[in-house]
Amino acid sequence: MKKILIADDEPNIRLLVQTTLEDPNRQMIEACTGPKVLEQARKHVPDLIILDWLMPGLHGIDVAAKLRSERKTAHIPIIMLTCKSQPADLQQGREAGVNTYLVKPFSPMELLDRVEEALTDNLQKQPSL
Repeated sequence: MKKILIADDEPNIRLLVQTTLEDPNRQMIEACTGPKVLEQARKHVPDLIILDWLMPGLHGIDVAAKLRSERKTAHIPIIMLTCKSQPADLQQGREAGVNTYLVKPFSPMELLDRVEEALTDNLQKQPSL
């Protein structure tokens, strides 16, 4: 079962993402603040994080950088789902270690495609035992 952490301070966005990605082989975990994202990521070590930039407590961009700096969470793919769309924002996302960037409003089908790509890429990068 794949674990996906959905991190956004807007309940409607979390619900839309969860509904879009609903699958019996996926477990959804939610967080609505930056510190809660870090807590949930460390506790559950999800297979993917869908992360908003503008969240209370700690912005998503800072969360991404912290996750990348920790051995336990550094490998987790991150999809930044945000309204910030300037070239400088995209660059800052890359520098923080974001794998994929989607701008709100977003296409649920595009999100689903990006999630499938991220989960497949992450599976292929896992060391075989």
